[in-house]
Amino acid sequence: MTLSVPYLVERENLVDNEVQLALAAFTDLYCEAWRQKAGTGPQSEALYGIPSPCVVATRGETVEWQPQRFSSSATLEAVERALEIQIQPAAHAFYASQLAGDMPARFNDMTLTLLQAWSEDDFQRVQENLIGHLVMQKRLKLSPTVFLATLEDEMEVVSLCNLTGEVVRERVGTKQRSVLSPGLAAFLQALRPEV
Repeated sequence: MTLSVPYLVERENLVDNEVQLALAAFTDLYCEAWRQKAGTGPQSEALYGIPSPCVVATRGETVEWQPQRFSSSATLEAVERALEIQIQPAAHAFYASQLAGDMPARFNDMTLTLLQAWSEDDFQRVQENLIGHLVMQKRLKLSPTVFLATLEDEMEVVSLCNLTGEVVRERVGTKQRSVLSPGLAAFLQALRPEV
């Protein structure tokens, strides 16, 4: 069966939308967990002094933040051009739909930190890091992944497999991977905030 181009574009847009909605829903849960625990939005010492449209207040050496939509139509096209590959639409939706602080979360019994771009300048840094990650994988002849979250063990990350669209736990620089979720939207829907 051959799929038509309009069908493929429609399917790609559906995936983008599902990921954006799932990310927004998790971010809302995360912000609400902070409000219930501390009576404020999310706070970070690590992001203190770093400019971002997300900053709503500064207290001592801590910033309170709220997610913001990108003001531009951001994509991971620079990563695609640098490596001459096509990145999964879900990865574009994940990194380019909002600006926010990184968000600690739980997936089943695993604690992780969901990575986000803090500002448009930070988005450039994220793309540079993704390029470095993908170049390393290419040199090691590993299938390409796009990292999404860090784990306590700095040699492990949660990534989106660029071939299958599955979310995997991987040991950096090795073939050790285990599937966590069949897709990014389902993975985000299963996350629980850690505040």
